[in-house]
Formats: sequence, structure tokens, C-alpha cells
Amino acid sequence: MSHMGYGCLMAVDRDHVLRSAAALLTRKSTATMDEVAKAAGISRATLHRHFAGRDALVRALEALGIAECQAALAAARPDEGPAADAVRRLVAAIEPHAPLLAFLYTENQLFEGEEQNEGWAAMDERVAALFRRGQASGEFRIDLTPAWLTEALYGLLASAAWAVAEGRVAPKDFTHMIVELLLGGVRRPDAPARRKES
Repeated sequence: MSHMGYGCLMAVDRDHVLRSAAALLTRKSTATMDEVAKAAGISRATLHRHFAGRDALVRALEALGIAECQAALAAARPDEGPAADAVRRLVAAIEPHAPLLAFLYTENQLFEGEEQNEGWAAMDERVAALFRRGQASGEFRIDLTPAWLTEALYGLLASAAWAVAEGRVAPKDFTHMIVELLLGGVRRPDAPARRKES
């Protein structure tokens, strides 16, 4: 076997390990490296050759999550059509990656200090630009900043992923729940305005 072929084999292997780890950790965030190795069908020593420890594994999962979310963002075409439709496309495109996003969301070390992956900031900027576009077109309220709307979207994606994983909501409702709550708020459209106390 050529050296190049061997390199490809190793790359496929690492991807398999990473996706097995993602599947396990999104269900059980406290899983040990031994449990990750078992889920991937490899020995602890082989896992250690790919990832020196849990932190290295989490960093690799972060890179995977960012890459998948950036691909979802591109597929959602956030610059096209009404902004509300673009938000709906974005949530639907991110849905398959939401469990991994929810896991990463709880890994505080990813968001502390100098080490933060620049991919998050690039993603934040594209999502915030979509909310800014909706505000400029008159679709979205302007009393909430694009930065906050972006954070709220991430929070809803993570919460919905957990709720689906725990069987509290149906997977088919994922996109609808997030989009309707984010764009509509909790106030009933036909709710009477509350009178001010005199």
C-alpha cells in the first residue's frame, strides 16, 4: 500500500472516531475516554493516538461542529429572499448538527480566554448580518440587538436539541418550535394589550 493510501485510511478512521464520539457525547456529555473508545470500536490506546486527551477530542469536535454549521449557513442562503424565510432555512439546515452544537455549548473551555476558535466569530457575524437585514427590511423588531438575537438562536437550538434527545418534544417539531418562538415571541398575536396600572 502506498504511503498516500495509508494516510487516507487514517483520515477516514479519525473521522469515524470523531463521529462516534460526537454521537456518544451528545447523548451522554460525561462519557469517559474509555466509553468513547468502546463506542468507536477501538482500543483506548488507539483513541489516544488520535486524540491525546478529552480536551483534544473536544477541540476536534468543535472544529467539526463549526465546519458543519458553516456549511449549513451556506446552504441556507441567508442573503436571499425575506429574512424570516432565511431564518427558517437556517434552523432546518442546522437541525442535523444541533445535538453536537448543544454539547459544545456546555463546554465552557471553548469560549474562555485567548484560545477561542475564530470560526465562532465568523459564524456569529453571518447570523447577526441576517438579523440586521431583517431589521433593515422592517421584518424584525429593532429594540433587540442582532448580537442578542444571534445568542438567542443558539440557545434555542441547544435547548430544542436537548428536549428532542430527552423525548420531551417530537423531532418533526424542531424547526417550527425554534422559528416560531424566535420570530413570534410568546405573546399571542390576538392578546389584548395590558392596561397600565393607574
